[in-house]
Amino acid sequence: MDRNDAATDGLTDVRGLRVGHAQVPGDRALSGTTVVLAPEGGAVAAVDVRGGGPGTRETDALDPRNLVQRIEAVVLTGGSAFGLDAAAGVMAWLEEQSRGVRVGRDPSQVVPVVPAACVFDLGRGGDWRARPDAATGRAAVEAAAATAEGAPVAQGGVGAGTGAVVGQFKGGIGSASTALESGITVAALVVANAAGSAVDPRTGALYGSYVAELAERVATPPAAVHAAAQLRLAEARENNGPAPLNTTLAVVATDADLTRAQAQKLAGTAHDGIARAVRPVHLLNDGDTVFALATGTARLDAADPLALNEVLAAGADVVTRAIVRAVLAARSVDGPGGTFPSYGELYGVE
Repeated sequence: MDRNDAATDGLTDVRGLRVGHAQVPGDRALSGTTVVLAPEGGAVAAVDVRGGGPGTRETDALDPRNLVQRIEAVVLTGGSAFGLDAAAGVMAWLEEQSRGVRVGRDPSQVVPVVPAACVFDLGRGGDWRARPDAATGRAAVEAAAATAEGAPVAQGGVGAGTGAVVGQFKGGIGSASTALESGITVAALVVANAAGSAVDPRTGALYGSYVAELAERVATPPAAVHAAAQLRLAEARENNGPAPLNTTLAVVATDADLTRAQAQKLAGTAHDGIARAVRPVHLLNDGDTVFALATGTARLDAADPLALNEVLAAGADVVTRAIVRAVLAARSVDGPGGTFPSYGELYGVE
């Protein structure tokens, strides 16, 4: 059984991880970048891509059969494939810190391996060309480095979640964590930006609240409130035109000393957390991608061949909770790029 008593109930409860956000400037910009910065020396990492239309960078480096053992940062970004340029800014900053895979005699001769994945948010602020670039990535990693260890993670319409949309509702960044009885911490950060809905169309309840822990259990709305919300959404749909494109991204992290193969398993099972909170998922026009990070400061019981199971189960749970939090933290957007009401506004949930 796990205990939801971690310090901030977010990704930074995994000691050593830091999170930074940056937004694209401009009145008609609605996009940004989020960086998860590992402790110096890096973290074991893996990735599992299940969407049919992913936009990624350096994910092959995380294959357990390949050379790179640890990474220093993960980039989650808006701007679709254009936004992957943000990773270049993160690489440049890491190189200046001499952090990366050492490739020469001098300790400063490194190649930072920076896996990245993007969501589609082009034009949601009204300017199709307002998208993250290397400067945005640099700003996000500098913001991460400037935070204190264990600082709370900003949620809602920030960083890569600035222009995120879930179905017809405004999406964004969400984060959650749990402390297991074994002493291991498992946490997640998501960019909730899905074609599928996080809301049950029959009742208006959040899918994820059916299985999330008490803090995220949102009561089923009254029928009249749900009917009024459906009318508002129909008006927004007519105003917005074709359904927005999508992708849900997640970083699930633990302080357990996982091997690269075990981290790969964690990334895969964490996708179950997306499937519990969003329907449908993993379609051809989704880019659903989950990264796993393991900092290795907590011991996994080597004598128990099933010790990993509690970490795997917790990983899926915190992803579900993080998606619920992303939807609840979002605020409505009504601008030249479209009308994206928030769940909280339509259903009166704070």
